[in-house]
Amino acid sequence: MTDTWKPTSTLENLARLAAKPGVQSTLVLSASDGSIIKSTGLLAETALSSSPDTSLAREGSNQDDNSSSTSLPSNNINRYEGVEGRTKSAENVAKMVFNFVAAAKDFVQGIEQGDDAKLLRLRTRKQEVVIFPDAKYLLVVIQDAPSA
Repeated sequence: MTDTWKPTSTLENLARLAAKPGVQSTLVLSASDGSIIKSTGLLAETALSSSPDTSLAREGSNQDDNSSSTSLPSNNINRYEGVEGRTKSAENVAKMVFNFVAAAKDFVQGIEQGDDAKLLRLRTRKQEVVIFPDAKYLLVVIQDAPSA
């Protein structure tokens, strides 16, 4: 087995994951600033724009001047209705996930210095969010919550 990264097979795996029954959306985010790299499903974006004022990074985080964040235009039609009718865009979900992962990392470091979170799972009555943090990327899967 080789350790070489093959983008084509990664995209194929992501497409297979997105096609699974119950999967609403998938997001691949940058672990450094939370910018959207790839998304599929209900949160998929059609047009990306780069703008320094729409950074998804937490306040106080260090970003170099050459980095750009990816965001959705405010008039994007690819949105879905969340809890209580609130509209969620891929950008909003990415920001919430990025902040959630950062808080989880701080929590894990407080418990055991040098340890890392490997999987984060958040389940509500209607859906489940599964996050796989990595050094460079965050893989996010939003799916229907399995019935109990």
